[in-house]
Amino acid sequence: MSQSLPERQVISRRRARRAPAPTPTEGAPEPLAISWGSLLAFAIVLALVIGAGYALGRATAVEPTGAFAKCKTAARTGPHTFAGPPKMCIDTSKTYLAKLSTTAGEIDIAMPAEKAPQTVNNFVVLAVNGYYTGLTFHRSETWVVQGGDPQGDGRGGPGYTLLDEPNDQPWTTDAVGMARNSGGAINGSQFFILKTDWPGTGPGTTAFNHFGTVLGGTQIAAAIKPGDRILSIAISVQ
Repeated sequence: MSQSLPERQVISRRRARRAPAPTPTEGAPEPLAISWGSLLAFAIVLALVIGAGYALGRATAVEPTGAFAKCKTAARTGPHTFAGPPKMCIDTSKTYLAKLSTTAGEIDIAMPAEKAPQTVNNFVVLAVNGYYTGLTFHRSETWVVQGGDPQGDGRGGPGYTLLDEPNDQPWTTDAVGMARNSGGAINGSQFFILKTDWPGTGPGTTAFNHFGTVLGGTQIAAAIKPGDRILSIAISVQ
């Protein structure tokens, strides 16, 4: 009886597939290595930039001098805002003169302090501290021109309001007064100049703190357009 041969073991000629290289697991990136030297250099540069900005601000700040050296604003709370109205620094028995240099020309205003002492004092302090420099006239109608708003849209101010100071000065051509906030108190910085008499019967019993009268430059005031700027305001005592 013949003996059967054992079955051959079949060996695959195909090569075994290599397992793919493991894909790196996505995760948080490795922290960026920053040397202490780099941090120190950055801190020094930042300090120099801040210091230069502070020095520039101090250098360009307007400092009242002479008769107005004591006319300081209250503590600053923002670029054009303060903690409250300024302290009294003017002589209420004097008349003060304001020379407005604008992009349309010059306007001279007489401000008798006895008629509206707080309002005149406020205007003088803001003017000698450079508050109005660069601000625009945002409103110009047939009978009035208005400016002194740091926002330039009639809604801004110095962060405070003024008390009413009604007086008997007439609201006729060349009268200068302070604007009122909508439904509120006297705005601390916005002022207006009448190009003509106040229309109709005037403001009635509502106070707008008449504090000055144009002495020269009536035609300039009449020609001012929205966007015209105040270049400077010089204050003197009559």
